Formats: sequence, C-alpha cells, structure tokens
Amino acid sequence: MAQRMLAYVARFAVTLAGASVAVFLVMRVIPGDPAQIALGVNATPELLARTRAEMGTDRPLVVQYADWVLGLPVGDFGTSVVTGQRLGPLILDRVQVSLILVGLAMLVALVVAVPLGTLAAVRHRSVTGVLLSAFSQVGVAVPSFLAGILLVVVFAVNLGWLPANGWTAPAVDPGDFLRRVLLPVLALASVQGAVLTRYVRSAVLEVMGEDYLRTARAKGLSPTRSLVRHGLRNAAIPVLTISGVQLAALVIGAVVVERVFAIPGLGSMLLDSVGNRDLVAVQGVVMVLVVLVLTVNLLVDLLYTVLDPRIRRA
Repeated sequence: MAQRMLAYVARFAVTLAGASVAVFLVMRVIPGDPAQIALGVNATPELLARTRAEMGTDRPLVVQYADWVLGLPVGDFGTSVVTGQRLGPLILDRVQVSLILVGLAMLVALVVAVPLGTLAAVRHRSVTGVLLSAFSQVGVAVPSFLAGILLVVVFAVNLGWLPANGWTAPAVDPGDFLRRVLLPVLALASVQGAVLTRYVRSAVLEVMGEDYLRTARAKGLSPTRSLVRHGLRNAAIPVLTISGVQLAALVIGAVVVERVFAIPGLGSMLLDSVGNRDLVAVQGVVMVLVVLVLTVNLLVDLLYTVLDPRIRRA
C-alpha cells in the first residue's frame, strides 16, 4: 500500500513538472512582448531593451524557466507587467476565494446527489425514480453560467431576496458572506449535483444486483439494511472517482461563474489578465489551476487505495 501511494506521488510530481514546462512554453508561443505591453507602443528601442533586461526576458528560455519554476514553491510568481504588483500575494488571496466557492459547491452537490441518486436507484421502477432521473438529465444539460444567470434573474432581480453579485469575506461579515455566496454556490452545485446523481444511481443499481446483497437479504436483512450495511461502501468507490473528476471540473467551471457574480477569485483574475495581455499573471494563474486539478486527482487516487481493499492486497 505504501509503495502504491509513493507511486501515485511520483506520478503527480512528474505530471506537475511536465505541466509546468507546457504552461511556460505556451506562454512564450503566444504573441506579445511583456516589455512592450508594460511600456506601450511608443517605447524607444533602448527603453525596451533595458526593460527586457530587468524582466529577464532577454535571457535563454532555460534560464527563464528555472527562475520561474524555482520561485513557485515559495509563492514567487513574478511581477504583473500591467500593474507592477507582485503576483504571489494577489494569487494567494484569490485562490482562497475560489477554494471556498468550489468547496461549498462540491459539499452541496454531494449532500444532494448521494440521497437522491440512491433513492432513484432503489425506486428505479417507480414514478419517483423516473422523475429523479429525468430531472438529473435536465440538470446535466444546463451550463453553470446559465444556471447562475437564471438564479440571478429569479432571486435577485425579480424577488429581491439575495444580492446579484459581489463578495464578502466570511471573517468580515458571516451573514453577508452567506447571502452573497448562496447563488454562485447553487449555480455550480446544481450542475455537478445532477451529474453526481446519475453516477450514484448507476453505482447503486450495479451493487444491488450483486450476489452478496442477495445473500444478505436471504439471511433476513431488509433490502434497505442490506444496501446500507454492505452495498453503499462498494458503490462509493466509483462515485469517489467521478467526484474527483467533477471537483476538478468545478475548479475550471468556477472561472466563468466568478465573472457572472463578480467574485474576486482566480477565474476573474485570469479573465482580467487575458484581457490586459498580462502574460506573466496568466502564466501564474494557469499554473495554480493545474496544481489544484492535479492535487485533486492525487487525493482521489490515495483515497481509492484506502477504501478499496483489493488495491491494498494487490
């Protein structure tokens, strides 16, 4: 088991290293000179040359990559070519906002999807099961940003119950934080919850047909007790896998939702940096998103090993 976990960590490290090279090279392929962007189109050649030397963009690519990647573990993402600010503290502040949003959305999605998916599986031959499956299918087809716009129209514009946008840190005002975070969390959780509901239903249906559950029922356990005691743990293994995939999708999907609700997270920073052609900031934000996605996948692999005894024995 320890060797398998070390293999997962090694794969994570290799993938992360490869991703850092890819991000760095893609940023260099995109047209645009950071010095030119910082100084404007009227800059003299002498000033451009001096600025490139200060930024280090006149050095070999290998040296530039080494300086950038060695600064990442200590939070040194470079300096914005547009604002001149150090990107490390700014990205750290934005990533906290995005993690709060994504974490709450995933929690809500799981709280809704696990019972509804299980109910849809247990009642799959009844009207309740058919309706739950139909609603989950509709939810899968609706993009998160569209769900966010509809929620704003209904609850913010028409009813006036909740604010349409903005962000308040939970430590500053917990009440206002909950009011402002509710709609974006529901926008993200509604789609992910629908996807997870369908996977939970499929996993539970598969488990319900296994021999060990029929044996448990033959020994006197009710269908519900046999499913709870012996089936749900096995059904949780594929659900855990797809939950990791959906959590990674949430991290990426939050980019657009943050823009819809004017939330100062990584997504808003990424879109602003792209609009301003701040390639240094884009490079830093994309790398953080890559790290988050790879970390989620690593945690899923480790949990998979803990939950599934067959992997531990292997």
